[in-house]
Amino acid sequence: MKKEEMNTSVTKQDDVKTGRRKFLKTAAAAAGAATVATMGFPMVSRAETVVLKMQGAWGAKDIFNDFATDYVKRVNEMAGGRLKIEYLIAGAVVKAFQVQDAVHKGVLDAAHEVAVYWYGKSKVASLFGTGPVFGQNAHQGLAWMHHGGGNELYHELMEALGLNIVSFFAMPMPAQPLGWFKKEVKSADDLVGLKYRTVGLAADLFQSMGVKVTQLPGGEIVPALERGVIEAFEFNNPTSDRSFGAQDVAKIYMLSSYHQAAEFFEIMFNKDKFNALPDEHKAIIKYGAEAASSANFWRGQDQYSKDLLWLRDEAGVKVVRTPESILKKQLDAWDALLPDLEKDPFFAKVVKSQKEFAHRVAYYELLNTADYKLAYDHHFPGELGY
Repeated sequence: MKKEEMNTSVTKQDDVKTGRRKFLKTAAAAAGAATVATMGFPMVSRAETVVLKMQGAWGAKDIFNDFATDYVKRVNEMAGGRLKIEYLIAGAVVKAFQVQDAVHKGVLDAAHEVAVYWYGKSKVASLFGTGPVFGQNAHQGLAWMHHGGGNELYHELMEALGLNIVSFFAMPMPAQPLGWFKKEVKSADDLVGLKYRTVGLAADLFQSMGVKVTQLPGGEIVPALERGVIEAFEFNNPTSDRSFGAQDVAKIYMLSSYHQAAEFFEIMFNKDKFNALPDEHKAIIKYGAEAASSANFWRGQDQYSKDLLWLRDEAGVKVVRTPESILKKQLDAWDALLPDLEKDPFFAKVVKSQKEFAHRVAYYELLNTADYKLAYDHHFPGELGY
C-alpha cells in the first residue's frame, strides 16, 4: 500500500471512531433525559392531581348508587391518579332534589342524578329522558342525544336558564313499571283519585288521567306509603324497588308503562370546574360516561331480572303486565297534554327534534327487530302469561 493510501485509510478509521463516539454520547444523553422524564412524571402528576367532589341522588343500598360508582371507578382508573372523583351518597351534602343547584353554585363539583329531578326549573328538562315516547326506547334516546341534536339542545337549555353546568348522559334504562299497588289496577278508571308517587312530566300525565300525584325522591317513598301520604308508587326497576322494601308494603307489581319509558342518567359537572381541566381530563370524563353507560346496562339486565324473580318467588309479589287499555289511555293522555306544553317554543323545538329522530330510527328498529316474544314463548311456553 502506498503512503498516501495508508494515510487515507487511517483518516477514514478516525472518522468512523469519531462518529461512533458522537452517536454513543448522543444516545446516552437521550437515554438519560428519558430516564429523568420517566422518573419525574409521577411526581408531576401527583403534584397536579385534581380532586372533584361528586354527590349522587341515591341511597347507599340503591343499585343506582352502584351505577354511579361504576362511573367514578372508570374515571379514576383511566386518569391514573391525575384526576380523582370522590363520591358521596344522597344527603351527604344536600338532598337528592337539590344536587343540581349545588353543582351550579359550586357547592358540589359534580352530581349523578336524572334530569327529571330538576324539572321544576323547566319542564323541558323532563324531555331529556322522561318525555313522551314516539316509538323509541332509551337506547335510541341516547342516540338522539349524541347524533340527533339532543346534546346541542340540552346546552341551549342550560344557556337559557343561566345554569353553570356541563352534563353527560348514560345508561339506557328499561321502561319503568307502572308501579306498586295494594290492589291490582285493571283499567284507567281504577287510577282515578289514587294517591300516587311519580316525578317530572309523568306527574302531569297522571294528573291529567285523574290521579292525585305527589313527587318524592326515592328514599322517601316507602315511609310516605306507610303514613298514607301515598297509596301507590313507581320508582324505576325491580332491584331499586326491592331495596326500598316495596314488597313489604304492597304485593301487586305492574310492569310496563309509557310514563317514563326511555330514561337515562345525567352526570353533571360545574362548568367552571370542568372548563379549567386539561383536555385529557375532559376526555376521560366524557368517555367515562360512555363506558359506564354500557357497564350500567349490562349490570342492570343481570340484577333486575334476578330481583324480579326473587320478588315473585320469594317475597310473594304478584307480578303482572299493565293492561293494554291503560297503555293506550296513557298515549291518549300524552296527545292531550302536549299542545299546551308546546306553547313554550323551546319545549316544542325539543319535542319536534325527538319526534323526527324517532320516526326514522324507530321505523328501522321496529321493522328489523326479531319478535323476541315469539322466540321466548317457543322455548318457555306459558311463562309470560300474556
